[in-house]
Amino acid sequence: MVDEHKHEESTGESFLEKIVEKIHGHGDSSSLSDSDDDKKSSSSSSSFKSKIYRLFGREKPVHKVLGGGKPADIFLWRNKKVSGGVFGAVTASWILFELIEYHLLPFLCHFLIIALAALFLWSNACTFIHKATPHIPEVHIPEDPVLHFVSGLRIEINRGFTVLRNIASGRDLKKFILVITGLWVLSVIGSCCNFLTLFYTAMVLLFTIPVLYEKYEDKVDAFGEKAMKEIKKQYAVLDEKVLSKVMSKIPRGALNKKKD
Repeated sequence: MVDEHKHEESTGESFLEKIVEKIHGHGDSSSLSDSDDDKKSSSSSSSFKSKIYRLFGREKPVHKVLGGGKPADIFLWRNKKVSGGVFGAVTASWILFELIEYHLLPFLCHFLIIALAALFLWSNACTFIHKATPHIPEVHIPEDPVLHFVSGLRIEINRGFTVLRNIASGRDLKKFILVITGLWVLSVIGSCCNFLTLFYTAMVLLFTIPVLYEKYEDKVDAFGEKAMKEIKKQYAVLDEKVLSKVMSKIPRGALNKKKD
């Protein structure tokens, strides 16, 4: 009887252990399935984010597109006092030289005259009333920022020359048409206003368009996607009706014979 009782207890315990293992197995499988679902959802969300259209194929944030650092902070109004000061100085220069028609060389001369006269009178007044002479700071242009700016400008100019060389080689007709159109529009704008007004207009656009685009990025990208699709459709029609016919009429037999 005792053996039978022990055998029943052992069978009952083994049965309970099987039930517990099944429950844990089900929990583990459900947790694994949940983790798989989470991975799938995260991957799908990441793929959805990667499929979001960005204007001009942009992959970096606006701050990085503008070069990063202090210039990008100024154009995006990260520090409103500094950005406002720079924009105010540019606006005052445009008003002074364009609207009032004050020339640059007389302005520099008059500014130096006033500054030197004020410092000279101040120094003599302090000596006359037996006070310490004012400390005039030493002004000098640092070497490293100037060299860094010139080096970056040189790189951008060389990159522009490389792009122009590739366009002139006749390999990309689409880029050729875009550059010619852009230069023509720029020449029309330049004939309507002088260089200073054009420079001020460019500065106003740099201080307004990037910060507005960063604020309304999603709406602008959605509108840009629709516009680019329409432009591609119109370009396909133009390529089919005009450009392909023009390219087919260009004689290439003489060039091929020369190559052979």
